Amino acid sequence: MRVLVIHQNFPGQFGQLVTAWAKRTGWDVRALGRETAPGLPGFDGLLNYKLARAPHAQQHGYLRQMESATLHGQAAARAMLKLRDHGFKPDVILAHPGWGETLYAKDVFPDARLVHLCEWYYNADGQDLGFDAEFPISFDDRARIRTWNALHTLNLTNCDAAVTPTQWQRSRHPEIFLPKIGVQHEGIDTDGLAPDANAAIRTRSGVVLKAGDPVVTYVARNLEPYRGFHIFMRALERLQQQNKTCHAIIVGGDGVSYGKRVRDATNWREKMLQEVKLDPARTHFTGKLPRAQYLKVLQVSAAHVYLTYPFVLSWSLLEAMACGAAIIGSDTEPVREAITDGETGALVPFFDVARIAEATAGALEGGSAWTARRLAARQHAQRYSMQAGLAGYDALLTASSPKVGTPIP
Repeated sequence: MRVLVIHQNFPGQFGQLVTAWAKRTGWDVRALGRETAPGLPGFDGLLNYKLARAPHAQQHGYLRQMESATLHGQAAARAMLKLRDHGFKPDVILAHPGWGETLYAKDVFPDARLVHLCEWYYNADGQDLGFDAEFPISFDDRARIRTWNALHTLNLTNCDAAVTPTQWQRSRHPEIFLPKIGVQHEGIDTDGLAPDANAAIRTRSGVVLKAGDPVVTYVARNLEPYRGFHIFMRALERLQQQNKTCHAIIVGGDGVSYGKRVRDATNWREKMLQEVKLDPARTHFTGKLPRAQYLKVLQVSAAHVYLTYPFVLSWSLLEAMACGAAIIGSDTEPVREAITDGETGALVPFFDVARIAEATAGALEGGSAWTARRLAARQHAQRYSMQAGLAGYDALLTASSPKVGTPIP
């Protein structure tokens, strides 16, 4: 089996899959990623590509993504031509097409089965955009995202099969394409994720927090409204007023992964610290953490708050569940797919600061009900194991039908 894996930021979601496939006898696995891609330790099959030029700064806003995608597609196609000229012709191409890399893949390798990981399809109503009244969208926003969907529509048209991690994400795509899209999560390392009664972490201020301490945790790639950071900070202010002993560990960078940058502050962390009053001795911002430290945060957590717009589900929620954390999640569509209120955690309205604080306080108090929820959450997380992800993707590479694997209920 000859497999070409494409991801702008390789390995992206495909790291564990590539690691497994590259070890198989008779498999030849190659990868494409941008020159800034971190690569995968122990894997030497990565070929980097570089854009011929940057997108024009004065490009029409509606077309900016499409121009960028065209440049990515051109650069990736040139890299694929090099692979072809050196004798590599893949049986299957697995790609995250969100930046445009596979626009011309079929022109280079017309006989390869092209499989797309389709994470998201933009809509102006019913999901992330326009969800938060604090950040209303304009007519210009609506027009822009309609045009931006041109790339995703091309991707769905060009591929032989598509896959998405959750039923919610699948449901966001146009109905005409749904028969082409299967549901299979890539999988998390459930074998390496577990509670640890001896877990401890030292904060930047020197405070040592241990499993069993009243620790509230919040994790996001970047601290921003899409992941409910502004709501969490308001709830934390209320919680700290009620609970004088709890500490909060807040993991995430100050950049922007989704949505727009804050206008009247350097970043969203600074913006929210101007708005709320928190006890600095009990509020610990870590920035982005190495994985080992990040997992310790989840293991010392007495109450893990996960908030998100109706958007892509984060791996961090599933990893927190696998670590046995008590989950307080937003009652939004992607979270409802992973958390059942009262069974594997507590679901609270995204904007209800008082109820988020109340539910978090209840988790900190613990008790038999929360002990049962922690255990149930950990058991449920096993459905998202690496073994399940690998089996589903194995089927996807060779299936004649795009509906592969068993959709996770």
